[in-house]
Amino acid sequence: MLEDANYYFQKAADVLNLPDRLREILLAPIRVVKVDLVIDDDAGKLQHYQGFRVQHNKARGPMKGGLRFHPSMDEDHAAALASLMTWKTAVVDVPFGGAKGGINCDPTKMSERELNEVTRRFVEQTKEIIGPTTDIPAPDVNTNAMVMGWIMDEYSKYAGFSPGVVTGKPLHLFGSEGRDEATGRGVMVVLDEALKDRGKSWQDIRVAVQGFGNVGANAARLIAEQGAKIVAI
Repeated sequence: MLEDANYYFQKAADVLNLPDRLREILLAPIRVVKVDLVIDDDAGKLQHYQGFRVQHNKARGPMKGGLRFHPSMDEDHAAALASLMTWKTAVVDVPFGGAKGGINCDPTKMSERELNEVTRRFVEQTKEIIGPTTDIPAPDVNTNAMVMGWIMDEYSKYAGFSPGVVTGKPLHLFGSEGRDEATGRGVMVVLDEALKDRGKSWQDIRVAVQGFGNVGANAARLIAEQGAKIVAI
């Protein structure tokens, strides 16, 4: 995945005629963190997981990026996604850098208590590198508002009350209204701008949506509401 991300970066860099020195700087993450997470499962057995956080670039502001729980999560995935977060925040001109991370666990085979425990162990081992002004995690694959609440609670034990350490928290824990559909709405807004740039209307296009999780489902709904025809999911 990292190879693919770097390939497309180089294609964009060619269009922008970026010098080799700048390309080299932009390709390399500023920090790669890998931690071992050991918990007792519900049967009393030790379980080992690996957690990752790749901080790609902070030139534009605090680093921002999701935290995903999936068996395939590894350093390569985290590095690729972190770089994409850097480009994404820059393209839409918000004052953040890029980061990404996760744990190579399978939430479908874990109890809520086990997930809570592994999340808190991750925070315990990364608390020095995350924070409201440095690196702000967010929900991603298999993580949600509840997980963000656990992160906020655990981080606050060490740093004091810190609701800004993560986004995507429950509303009653200083979360934001509309967060659940925010990424999908962003897809619709970007597509709307692209249509305007090309002199087209929503009724002129047919849309295929790849994926139907939180982002895909909300994007499909919002795009259909604009008048476009969804032809495939």
